Formats: sequence, C-alpha cells, structure tokens
Amino acid sequence: MSERVDYRHQVLAAVQREESFLQMVLSQNADRAVVPWTKVNVRPVEIRGRRHMQFSYFDGRQVTHKNYAGEELRRELERALSWPFRQIHVQTTEGDLHVRISKKGKVFVSRGRPAQERPAPALGHDRVKERPLSLQGARPFLEALGIVDGHGRVRPGMGAKFHQVNEFLRFIERAVEGLETGRPVRVVDCGCGRAYLTFAAYHYLNEVRGLEAHLQGVDVNAEILQEMSALRDELGWDKLTFHATTIAAFQPATTPDLVLSLHACDTATDEALAQAVRWGSSWILAAPCCQHELYDRLHDDLFRPVLRHGILRQRLADLLTDAFRALILRILGYSTQVVEFVSPEHTSKNLMIVAERGLPKGDAQMAGEYRALKGYWHATPALETMLKEELDPYIG
Repeated sequence: MSERVDYRHQVLAAVQREESFLQMVLSQNADRAVVPWTKVNVRPVEIRGRRHMQFSYFDGRQVTHKNYAGEELRRELERALSWPFRQIHVQTTEGDLHVRISKKGKVFVSRGRPAQERPAPALGHDRVKERPLSLQGARPFLEALGIVDGHGRVRPGMGAKFHQVNEFLRFIERAVEGLETGRPVRVVDCGCGRAYLTFAAYHYLNEVRGLEAHLQGVDVNAEILQEMSALRDELGWDKLTFHATTIAAFQPATTPDLVLSLHACDTATDEALAQAVRWGSSWILAAPCCQHELYDRLHDDLFRPVLRHGILRQRLADLLTDAFRALILRILGYSTQVVEFVSPEHTSKNLMIVAERGLPKGDAQMAGEYRALKGYWHATPALETMLKEELDPYIG
C-alpha cells in the first residue's frame, strides 16, 4: 500500500509543478468495466488567462476533451490515479517519471531523461493532432537518419516518411496496450532497411511509453546495417540489435510480441508474415510494398477489360495478394484486418495488414473462401507455399 501511495504522491507533485510539467499519459487499462478509456492524456492549457489542465479521454474510437482548474482539477487528478491503468508516464522539462504496475499490483517507478526538450510548458489551447513521435524528443536519431535538419525541421522530401512512421506507431501503440506487463516487450522489424521504423519504435516504446522494449532489425543489406549499428552505439541504445540475414533464415531467441514490416519489397512481406506465424508472434503489423507474384498469373475472360491495362492489372494483383494474405492469417488463428494506415497523398502503398493471434485455427468458412478464390484465379500465393505445412490440414 505504501508503494502505491508513494507513486501517486510523486506523480501529483510532478504534475502540479507548473514551471516544468509538460504532459502525463495513463495507458494499459486493466479493467474496461471500471472506466472505458484506453488512454488518458493530461496537459496544461491557458484559457482566458487562467491555467487549466486539459484531460483527453480516448476510448479506442474517439477522444473527449475536458478542462479542469482549482479544486475540481485536484479531484480529477486523484480520481484518474485511482483508475486501473498499469502505465503512467509523466513528462517534464527536468526529466520523465515512469510508473508501471504489474498484474499482481507491484509498482515499479523509474526516472529518465526528458523525452521532450522544451524550455517551458506549452499552454496553447488549440487541439493539435498528437504525434507519437515528437520532433524535439526524437531529434537526435531523426537528424542522424536525415529526416530532420540541424534546426529540427523535417527535410524537404522526408515529410511523407515522417508521417508514415508516426501513423505506424499508432498501430504499435494499440498492439502493446494488451500485452502482459512485468516483462520486456519483444519486437522484430523484418526488412528494416535504413531502420526509420526500428529506431522510431525503440524510442517510442522505451523513452516515450516507458516500457522495456527489445528490438531486432533484420535485413540482407549488411552495409546499411553496419551504419545503423554505429548510430545505435552513438545513441547508447543497448536493447536494439541488427541482423544481416534473410528474413526466412532469421530465428529470434525469444518469441516476439510484435513483428513489423514496412514496405518490404515483393515476397519479403510474405516472408515476414510466414516467419511471424511460425514464431507465434502475438501481433503482426505489415504494410506491403510492390507485389508482382500474381501479375502474370491473372487470366480470366470476364476480367479481360481490366487485365489488358497494366495499371489496373497491377492494382487487382495487389488487392488479391493482400486478400489471400489476410485469409491465410485468419485460417491460422489470427484476427485480421486490412486497413488504410495513411492517406494516398503520403504513399500509394498505404494499406496495412493488422493481425492479432488468439482465434482458433482452421475456420471452415475462411478455408472455403480461400479455396474458392484460389480456384477461380488458378493461383497459388507465395505465402501459401511458405506456410504449406501449417496450412495443409485446413485447405489441403
């Protein structure tokens, strides 16, 4: 009991220190029956010349904003700290306070360097869309990767990449909400390339969310990974490793919680999906890139008006490839969605496959739909070939 009282006292003291408090985030709700919120953000705002605290309550679909001051604020802060959130992250200009509460109620409190380098709290009341990756907090590695310049501004031509990574992080945030607390989060980034997403995910999970997250980047380009390893060493990020190998040949020491793939070309996406299934990853987040495997295999008299145009043939091949992928993951026990994670203005490759492990394998309806779709197009997707042993009992 004393541990809980002590951490609440520390949190309240940090939040009420007007000259340094920036933001507080409560996440990982352990009991949605008590409160419906998946996350609560608290930040200072100025309204009509008076300091308030703006509470933003997220329920997974929408956000509700309320402003408090004085005695009403004190009551709402105490009420929020009584809710069953397992993660509390307080950001101040002096340093960050992380609180983690295990399923058994044990409290872990730690402090770290400021995630946001601001000289004073920003009290603007305009509701700017929050980004998981702040330009200031992430500046050291963003500058080293060439996303921002020496003044902390996004470089011309890198805005789309910065936006893509931020939107990807929103899905990572959703995935880690339901993971077991009290142990490290394990993440594998397949086909990581220059590791924009790998570095961003490491920073977000460890330094913004206050989790202990171990990340592994996998890519065949040893030269690039050597550069990325040097940057990792400069940053002192000792829970990040890079592996120069094919995705198919890589074997993590521990079952990953989350497997990522951002625009891994052609069947490298299928390799990432196949390995994630074999490893038993809890979550898979994959944004496919170029897909050519079905392009020359599509033949159908009814679809001839579509297939005679190269761009239409390509788009149909892309859509069918992702439909096959989603069905295979569902058959193998993953609740799967294909969603638009950014608008087309940022990239034409804007779909993401979001899969969460936990459903029974071999759903008869999904297996029937898969066989019918495959039979109609007389095509065998690469992912089926890679997962033949796992799929045969259900579609063979």
